Amino acid sequence: MQNNHATDTIITRAALPGDVAAMLACDAYAQAHASRGDAVRAAVGKGQCQVAIRAGQVAGYVLTHDDFFGYGFVSLVVVAAGQQRRGVGLRLLAAAADACRTGKIFTSTNQSNLAAQQLFASAGFVRSGQIDHLDEGDPELVYVKFLP
Repeated sequence: MQNNHATDTIITRAALPGDVAAMLACDAYAQAHASRGDAVRAAVGKGQCQVAIRAGQVAGYVLTHDDFFGYGFVSLVVVAAGQQRRGVGLRLLAAAADACRTGKIFTSTNQSNLAAQQLFASAGFVRSGQIDHLDEGDPELVYVKFLP
């Protein structure tokens, strides 16, 4: 029996308004927080969102903006629960870097979020600093990736 590699292929592209419902459906946080939907719709409308598709289904998405001290910033990476640790996050971060028009792209996560820290390291981001007092007792770790 041959493996069907088509189901392993991850396609990334700019998110379209028609993708938003499926994007929010794969985002557990969005189910409980309507403000996430507003942020996603706004990012899609501004062309600041990439979506990952695997086997015809939304597997995750990434939101970016380019006004972090004049550089690109990944503000959110979401991977559907059943797609985690299968390369979707890496592809989304690569798509965000490819779309970035500045020489560096930044992102951040809480110190307690070890999965995000591992993802950023795997994607070629390095620690850049720390912001205290956003979430008391859980500093925000800032990462940067230098782009060619």
